[in-house]
Amino acid sequence: MIVCSCNVFSDRDVRSAIDSAPARPATANQVYGCLGCSPQCGRCARTIRRIMDESLAACCQREACADVDAFPIAAE
Repeated sequence: MIVCSCNVFSDRDVRSAIDSAPARPATANQVYGCLGCSPQCGRCARTIRRIMDESLAACCQREACADVDAFPIAAE
């Protein structure tokens, strides 16, 4: 889905920028920078933030699952 009609980028572009950046972007402005653009009207900033939050939650869940798998429970 198109997230920003001013800069013409999609939710996939935002997720890709978040996942491929050397340091995870912490703000919508940093995501714009990763995509090589800057905010125009700003209406998409909330959607970018939501995608960032979803991505962070998914990452935390994957890491939590990896931690659980790393330490198997011994059978009693």
